[in-house]
Amino acid sequence: MGSHNLRGAGLDRLISGQVRFEAPAAAYTSMGVGGPIAALAFHRSAAEIERLVGFCLNQGIPFLPLGNGTNLIVRDSGYPGVLISLSGLHDLSWTVSEAGEALVEAEAGVALADLVNLSLKEGLKGIEFCAGIPGSVGGAVRMNAGAYGGEIKNCCGPVRLLTPGGGLRAVPRENLPFGYRILDLPAEMVIISATFRLERGERGTIAATVQDILAQRKNKHPLEYRNAGSIFKNPKNVPAGKLIEQVGLKGKRIGDAQVSEKHGNFIVNRGQATAEEILQLIGLIQQQVLAATGVALQTEVTIIGAP
Repeated sequence: MGSHNLRGAGLDRLISGQVRFEAPAAAYTSMGVGGPIAALAFHRSAAEIERLVGFCLNQGIPFLPLGNGTNLIVRDSGYPGVLISLSGLHDLSWTVSEAGEALVEAEAGVALADLVNLSLKEGLKGIEFCAGIPGSVGGAVRMNAGAYGGEIKNCCGPVRLLTPGGGLRAVPRENLPFGYRILDLPAEMVIISATFRLERGERGTIAATVQDILAQRKNKHPLEYRNAGSIFKNPKNVPAGKLIEQVGLKGKRIGDAQVSEKHGNFIVNRGQATAEEILQLIGLIQQQVLAATGVALQTEVTIIGAP
């Protein structure tokens, strides 16, 4: 079903939130590039997501969940289906288990900053590594986000998933196929919420760790420009950014897309970059790093839309 037909498909009658047709991807992604999203749906509950997913499956309409758009590049051709915004899932709470463990339940649309702030306020240890990561809980779980010695899989408990055709179910941590920078789920499966297993800690120590991480990020990362975070997964023995710098591509520019002069594993939008310019730069980096080092860099960002 093409984007023209989506406007009359009745999507806006399935949910109480807004459906925006031909929504510009640049307005909903941190990189600020990309063509029109055929339909961007803002639901108000998990039940509404379930209705949307069922409808898309029945009608053969492609769909994907959308978090904060911080790890996403939409091609200039746009996305021909429905992006289901998870921003309406924003409940955040915590309890203490009988064993004294802090169990924090966060819905998929909760900003990681809010999760870290809760841990600071309540003195909960184990999620500090997420400080400064601009994404949401759903995206962080899906990509097994990690930094500064921590990663989601190490503090994650059960995850509630909406499985196409199978409804909502809670999946125990031991049954979740976490890998390096990925939770290996079908793209159409929607993360509704996750439980994080944290420890009670000393507020001052937690705050000091968070402040140190934020300072390191400010020093190392090009926060002054629009970007999508780390572009490539790190190979086993050497950071991707170091390889990119070794082959002389730090600062390399195609149009307004540029390899950051601060960090080789970031591509920044200098102002008017197109998705095509960014993708050309990604391809150039992969080609030159492979030729010089034999390492095939794999993208960490998600790229969607027709080439």
